[in-house]
Amino acid sequence: MDKALYVAMTGAQASLRAQAAVSHNLANVGTTGFKALLHATEAFASPGEGVKSRTYTMGDIGGFDATGGSLQTTGNPLDFALNGADLWMAVGDKGGKTAYTRATDLKLDATGRLTNGRGQPVLDDSGAPIAIPPFQSLSIGGDGTVSIVPQGEAGGQAQNVARIGVVQTDPTKLSRGEDGLFRLPEEETATQATGNVLMSGVLESSNVNPTEQLVQMISLSRQFEMNLKVIRSGDENAQASNALLRAR
Repeated sequence: MDKALYVAMTGAQASLRAQAAVSHNLANVGTTGFKALLHATEAFASPGEGVKSRTYTMGDIGGFDATGGSLQTTGNPLDFALNGADLWMAVGDKGGKTAYTRATDLKLDATGRLTNGRGQPVLDDSGAPIAIPPFQSLSIGGDGTVSIVPQGEAGGQAQNVARIGVVQTDPTKLSRGEDGLFRLPEEETATQATGNVLMSGVLESSNVNPTEQLVQMISLSRQFEMNLKVIRSGDENAQASNALLRAR
């Protein structure tokens, strides 16, 4: 009888973990460059001596959907979208290490440092944070080169000040951190992308399909309720069995 309780408990736990992933995806429908979390369940036989008659449900949130989101034209010279699902922009994480993202909605802070909309510093092709001097106009070329016309130089010629670090790597090699940034294993090295790697004045939206996620949420809720019914039934059977034993 306890087998049914434990099996149902693991099923309910897996449903809750999957619900967490779905809720996170729905909360980021409007987040620039967001990649939907994936979740999966698998059967896991209880190890140990004797007959392996107890099979649990193991739930896991792992991986992400690397497909591109739809493109939205903004006309902002600091916005751009990457030309390919295998291209990633380099940013610095809170620990000062290099990580990668598709959130390419760039901004300038009070010190002239170039960041994305999440406040993460954008790195150049040598891995250093990008700082932009005062300017009267700014543009980002297709290869990621940032050009400005310095402030006070009316009709002046544009000057290249940095090149945004854009790398090319297989998305399956990347792991997603709790901070939403993507990283390569220590033994892997990203390749600097060349050529026309971005489109200026455009942003990539989240690739979350809200309708699909809502359907998954309803399905997972029903699965959770079914597992709770099994647990309640097991408890009721246990109580009935105890009542019979006491009556003897």
